[in-house]
Amino acid sequence: MTEEILTRLASTIESRRSADPDQSYVARLMSRGDDAILKKIGEEATEVVLAAKDGVPDRIVAECADLWFHCLVMLAHHDLHPDDVLAELARREGLSGIEEKALRKRLQREVDEGTRE
Repeated sequence: MTEEILTRLASTIESRRSADPDQSYVARLMSRGDDAILKKIGEEATEVVLAAKDGVPDRIVAECADLWFHCLVMLAHHDLHPDDVLAELARREGLSGIEEKALRKRLQREVDEGTRE
């Protein structure tokens, strides 16, 4: 069910990408570019933190929904889809967080060393 909701929402966001910015919040945000989208994600992330600090379940859920929505807008702006994120989560499934982070660091070091040669 969750994947279906994300897919439907991603489709709606994609369809509004080229809409009139005076008529569509998504179109307006995308027309303002990366900085505006990322600023909005930062604001929403802060609101999630504050809601969690207050401990009111309904507010936490509402703020997370806002954050996820704006992350979906950012993904669409970069021609990505929620399936890309879900695939990455599936790839990480079963790995400990510590193990996964160490693997990412090792791979990044290898990339960095390869660019210096």
